[in-house]
Amino acid sequence: MSLDDDAAEARAQGWRTLAALHARIEDSLEKALRREHSLSVSEYGVLDVLARQDGWHMRMTQLSNAVVLSQSATTRLVTRLEDRGLLQRYLCPTDRRGIYTEVTPAGHELLAAARPTHDATVSAALDEAGEVPELAPLVQALDRLGVG
Repeated sequence: MSLDDDAAEARAQGWRTLAALHARIEDSLEKALRREHSLSVSEYGVLDVLARQDGWHMRMTQLSNAVVLSQSATTRLVTRLEDRGLLQRYLCPTDRRGIYTEVTPAGHELLAAARPTHDATVSAALDEAGEVPELAPLVQALDRLGVG
């Protein structure tokens, strides 16, 4: 194997490790958020991103980029959250083609209740992953970065 092949394999292994850690955390989050708050991980992500805007409104295209979903998936998700009274959409007053989305008071209330579950679940999932030899170095690196 050449040095280039070794580097490519190291990158591939790193990517597989990152994907495995992400899948573990996302699975834990999905179960906990659904069980305790009737929210999916994606729904929580949309509420969280929008709630952190602090008076600045996001267009649907910006939201889809922020939560890493397609525009059509984001639109369906926002529609579900809007139907539940957690989000509202309105036309941009200066550009009638633009649609803004914001969290309603009920959405803020649900997010406030779900945030401790989210944070505790991420912490527990990282702790568990830190016990898996293949994942431990990545968990340690995240901890050093202050991400964990």
